[in-house]
Amino acid sequence: MLPSIFRENLFDDWFGFPSFPEFRDADRKLYGRHATHEMRTDVHEHDDHYTVDVDLPGFKKDEIRLELEDGTLTVHAAKALNQEKTDQAGKVIRQERYTGAMERSFYVGDALTEEDIGAKFENGVLTLTVPKKDVKKLPEKKVIQIEG
Repeated sequence: MLPSIFRENLFDDWFGFPSFPEFRDADRKLYGRHATHEMRTDVHEHDDHYTVDVDLPGFKKDEIRLELEDGTLTVHAAKALNQEKTDQAGKVIRQERYTGAMERSFYVGDALTEEDIGAKFENGVLTLTVPKKDVKKLPEKKVIQIEG
């Protein structure tokens, strides 16, 4: 019973309930065609900026788009949506490589503009450089001691 909880698919035969074929691929429908393909990301903090490394293996630079709107930086990636690989007879035998679109968003603050953010794509890794903007400091409260 417990091993089914820790398998790759949460919707596996759980607690011996009967299977429902219409829910067999529910996780893929919720999270896209290939739920295991997502933008793995590392964020590093430096003195004056953040570095965000986003893994996008197999993507080309022209398949990636960055947008900044209302302080939210969004990374869009789309790969071969209309391209099908065929064998000699013209049908797909097996397709394991990712085709589709994905996106991920990061809040970077309202004070940043597109010119502030740097982006470099090399060896399947998108590296974003996001500067730290000065945050307005709240006025410091001064406490008056009461004698007596």
